[in-house]
Amino acid sequence: MDGKVKKQRKHQQKHSGPKAQKKKLKKQEVSAEDNERRRNPKAFAVQSAVRMAKTFHRAQDIKTKKHHIPLVDRTPIEPPPVVIVVVGPPKVGKSTLIRCLIKNFTRQKLGDICGPVTIVSGKKRRLIFMECNNDINTMIDLAKVADLVLMLIDASFGFEMETFEFLNICQVHGFPRIMGVLTHLDSFKNNKTLRKTKKTLKHRFWTEVYQGAKLFYLSGMVYGEYQTQEVKNLGRFISVMKFRPLVWQTSHPYVLVDRMEDLTDPEKVRTDPKCDRTVSLYGYLRGTHLKNKGQVHIPGVGDFQVTDVNFLPDPCPLPDAQKKRALNEKERLLYAPMAGVGGVVYDKDAVYIDLPANHVNLKQEEVRPTTELVQSLIDTHATLDAKIAASKVCLFSSSATLDHTDINEQNRAHNRLQEKCVWDSNIQRERRKVVFAEEKEEDDASGPSDDEDDDSDESDLAELEEDKDDDDDLSVFLNKARAKCEQSTGGGHPPKKKQKVEEKKEEREVAAELPAFADSDDELELSEEDGGRTGDSGHCSEEEEEGDDVEEQEDESVEEEISAAEDVMKEQNERESEEEEQGALRWKEGLQQKAAEVFLRQQEAAPNLRKVVYGSVAEADASEDEEEELGGLFRVSRPQKSKKFQANALDCSRFNPDTPHNWDLEEMLKSIRDCFVTGKWDEGQDAATLLRDDEELYGDFEDLETGEVHKSQTGHEDEQNDEEDEEDQVKVDDEEVQRKKRLEKKRRLKERFDTEYDDGDATYFDDLKEEMQKQAELNRAEFEDMEDETRVQYEGFRPGMYIRVEISSLPCEFVTNFDPHYPIILGGLSSSEGNIGYLQMRLKKHRWHHRILKTRDPLILSLGWRRFQTIPLYHIEDHNGRHRLLKYTPQHMHCGASIWGPITPQGTGFLAVQSVTGTKANFRIAATGVVLDLDKSVTVVKKLKLIGYPYKIFKNTSFIKGMFNTVLEVAKFEGASIRTVSGIRGQIKKALSTPPGAYRATFEDRLLMSDIVFLRSWYPLSVPQLYNPVTSLLLPVGQKDSWSGMRTLGQLKHDLGIRNKPNTDSLYKPVARAQRYFNPLHIPKELQKALPFKSKPKQQQPKGKIPRDLQRPSVIREPHERKVAALLHALSTVHNHKRKKAHSVQHAKHKEFLQQKVKQEEAKLKRQKEAKKKLYRVMGQMDAKKQRSSLKGGPKDD
Repeated sequence: MDGKVKKQRKHQQKHSGPKAQKKKLKKQEVSAEDNERRRNPKAFAVQSAVRMAKTFHRAQDIKTKKHHIPLVDRTPIEPPPVVIVVVGPPKVGKSTLIRCLIKNFTRQKLGDICGPVTIVSGKKRRLIFMECNNDINTMIDLAKVADLVLMLIDASFGFEMETFEFLNICQVHGFPRIMGVLTHLDSFKNNKTLRKTKKTLKHRFWTEVYQGAKLFYLSGMVYGEYQTQEVKNLGRFISVMKFRPLVWQTSHPYVLVDRMEDLTDPEKVRTDPKCDRTVSLYGYLRGTHLKNKGQVHIPGVGDFQVTDVNFLPDPCPLPDAQKKRALNEKERLLYAPMAGVGGVVYDKDAVYIDLPANHVNLKQEEVRPTTELVQSLIDTHATLDAKIAASKVCLFSSSATLDHTDINEQNRAHNRLQEKCVWDSNIQRERRKVVFAEEKEEDDASGPSDDEDDDSDESDLAELEEDKDDDDDLSVFLNKARAKCEQSTGGGHPPKKKQKVEEKKEEREVAAELPAFADSDDELELSEEDGGRTGDSGHCSEEEEEGDDVEEQEDESVEEEISAAEDVMKEQNERESEEEEQGALRWKEGLQQKAAEVFLRQQEAAPNLRKVVYGSVAEADASEDEEEELGGLFRVSRPQKSKKFQANALDCSRFNPDTPHNWDLEEMLKSIRDCFVTGKWDEGQDAATLLRDDEELYGDFEDLETGEVHKSQTGHEDEQNDEEDEEDQVKVDDEEVQRKKRLEKKRRLKERFDTEYDDGDATYFDDLKEEMQKQAELNRAEFEDMEDETRVQYEGFRPGMYIRVEISSLPCEFVTNFDPHYPIILGGLSSSEGNIGYLQMRLKKHRWHHRILKTRDPLILSLGWRRFQTIPLYHIEDHNGRHRLLKYTPQHMHCGASIWGPITPQGTGFLAVQSVTGTKANFRIAATGVVLDLDKSVTVVKKLKLIGYPYKIFKNTSFIKGMFNTVLEVAKFEGASIRTVSGIRGQIKKALSTPPGAYRATFEDRLLMSDIVFLRSWYPLSVPQLYNPVTSLLLPVGQKDSWSGMRTLGQLKHDLGIRNKPNTDSLYKPVARAQRYFNPLHIPKELQKALPFKSKPKQQQPKGKIPRDLQRPSVIREPHERKVAALLHALSTVHNHKRKKAHSVQHAKHKEFLQQKVKQEEAKLKRQKEAKKKLYRVMGQMDAKKQRSSLKGGPKDD
């Protein structure tokens, strides 16, 4: 049975139903379009070359946008479970959704969701569900390891801040697949409001993730659970989803811990409760290969050295080895140690079995024989000999029942069955259920194959449908078998006439009473191989039975040879031990005997070349089978005619000497003398005679290298007779050979031309994908046939293994304050990532963060696996390459940042938060960015202004003091540029002896004593060396979201109640500036001559005092003149008033006139409009009348 592979049943397409009808219609539409194209080809021809080119370019753009950079597929053959993180604000339904999904996949209910929950969702996929609570530390950690994120949104409330925070965290650390789930939809009573809300939330979700992102709707709850069909649809999408490998995850090994054990000595803990602990952490390895003794980081705890790593049997294995069409209910596994679920728990040196769990998969003989041993010992209720003594079997319908004394011990060893413990609720005890290999395979072959889905993503989901009919048939069959076995053990004889199937059932029941464990691994393997024959139905063909008998005899012969070789080895070991005791000089005794025994052992261990070359022995024709049948089941074999006798004949490749020969005796030499050429031969056996006969038969031959034909001497006469015929034949053969050579040359030339000029449809992208595929196949094939223990030493622990990592010197708070609701992640570090150094980053303040960031304020960064607090320096690069320090981050622009932190590869993204304590109303993510450099190449400088005052002024030279303190400082700045506040530029020349720090400088112009001279310089800054890991997992339970590190300067002043004293120079005050007087502009005479007349200074004499004789005397009026002037002034005033009054009256009249005129214009326009309307109406009627008359054939009046 082992050599035969059962053929899968073909998929039967539907020929009726809605889906088949839809396919038929589609085919008809395609054929109709082809007919149209053939009948009217011009209608389908290219109408516009430009439009066709645009369409083609657009199609190519859409096609190339879908291309990703091809990556080498490093996913193992047995991939680790998919990590599904369920995220959302509190009370949105996360735990309920996880319970419903677990129930959908495993038919089990889980109470409290603690830690990772591993389930088997299909034949080739396992899932790990992890709930993310409302803590930003947990959000950051789970975003780094998630493969799929289920983002729950309360539709009745809308988007909350936690949703957008988690989305931004995912964008920074590599975007996993994200699916939105809307809950609380049953709170909407109005369908229109519900549709509008769905649409709004969907488009906002698309804006944040990508256009077309999947959004599920959970319409309501029934008895505290979501509706079954909706959860089933969500589970289907999860089961078939494909994932894009993320750069950080595929380049680092990591483990999501699902179990933790404290290995510290209890006595040490008792004497010192605060001592460091030794802890073993368990989980599936992901990412890349993990080396032993490496360095790992546990987010929330710190960096640690791995003490030891081991791989364990998979606690939640895939059902692939069982080759099932669909998962039975017993095979739907659930493994959640932190939640107290999981039947078998493996440790390095122990296996813990929880038997009452109904869904523990106990069928793991190949991997762990100890499980079967423990299970069999616990379940045994009677001794083995008592069971055999009570069992009876009837082989044939005409034969009597066989007792246990008639059963061969060797047949019993070959007919062992597999057992499985099942809890029977009727009798309240565990019963050992017999598992038949044939019925398993029948279940494999008989599965639902006619279910299809419209969606291409759901095409693989038909494999996950259950086939319960086969299970029901199997249970009925087993019940009948049990009843008959009980009748036979009770002393009642079976009826004399039975069917063959019933007889075989009784044989199976007898074999089922045998133990299902073996004393060694070899016996276990043999029992597994023979298990297929024990469940034979009795309807196999004669050839199959004969082949099975041949294999049994071969196995027996192999066992005899192995036992003989073992006996020889034991004797040899005993002799060697005796010789060592007697003395080292006796090793020369019996060398001949030893050599003979060694040769005998080599011959015994030689392989059966006949079996190696020809495989199984060839079967004879059916016509030669003339054996008797006994009872319709067995045949009487004739040894002289049997092929088994021929197959087991003496093997010519093996030489088994019974006893070594003494070749010194004369009789032995005579016995082999005639075996050589010099011996005495008969006439028919003489060498010369045989050679002559051979030449007569095989004398003619052709040298294949030269083509020359050699003829025997006896064939010369034939050659002379047939010479003409042979010459004609040779000519024809030569022409044929030449023609074939020409055709081969043409074919090779055409192939070379095709390879040079015909690239076909293959593109560079296809070639790159093919190259990556070849590399992936090469990677898989390198260590494919190697054992896991050896393979681990070469390449490390590969992804997909369930490993146990032992770490010593962990803080005691990690164990005492352990909370399974918070994830534990082991992130592997490369050789350089464990070091601390300077990092150069590009950073941008998040546009939703309410405040800008200040330099030297502590910031919490999430970089790589780590979360730590550091002090950044923000800077920006000027046009000349100088990195200038910034006091604050720019508003909508990137800037540089220098920090002291762990060495992380370039291109790694990071995010920054100012605090991880509690929840705030505002957006918590302060900034995002990427790592640029890993060295101290960037020097951040700060602007520094030095101020001095002139104390001696010459023409263009001045002595400046107060800027420096020593001559040495001046010497360092010789040649530096300086300037005054008024804008006069200068240069430092030389230091002066007194006063100390004074120097001589030259300027463009003469300075004043009131001028202030300043020097603009740049001062290099050192990055503060602060690296403070966020140890949130060490905090007590219930306080893990209250970690607080170094406070900012503003927080310190606020907490301590310190108020800043203002700087007097920074206060605003009135500035009193004294008026300055400047000397007149002096222009040399030579320059005045060269100036044009317009620009020449005019020679203006200053006006002096007018002499008294030239001054006019003042006029003094008489009293009469004064009266006349006053009267005229009064009259003019009255006149002016009257004129002004008349003007205002006239203006008012004119304004009234204009208003009336406007009213008249409006009335006039209204009348004109009405008239036009009437006119146009009449004209329209006339036109319509003319048109009607023209349609009727002309007017009758005409």
